[in-house]
Amino acid sequence: MLEASLQGKIEAPTEAERAFLQRGLRQPGRKLPLFDDDGQPVDPLLIRICIARGWAERWFRNPIEPDWLVCRLTDDGAAAAIEIRDPPAAEAFAAN
Repeated sequence: MLEASLQGKIEAPTEAERAFLQRGLRQPGRKLPLFDDDGQPVDPLLIRICIARGWAERWFRNPIEPDWLVCRLTDDGAAAAIEIRDPPAAEAFAAN
């Protein structure tokens, strides 16, 4: 449903989307966070939008918490994350 509504409307990530994607650049396996820096859950809608736009993909299903969206950054997501001038992120991406 969300994927269909976003199809053909790929844009640059918003500031919140880009910040979320950039956190995956520095994680093993490009894992995307489930929680923000303050320990609050990342908005599932933000995660679903990133999946729908091809910037993130489901990594695996958590049998203990099946509603959690455990995802990792795709190559397109990494590219979207470093489109702005962010030398530490660009270096982390280039190192992978």
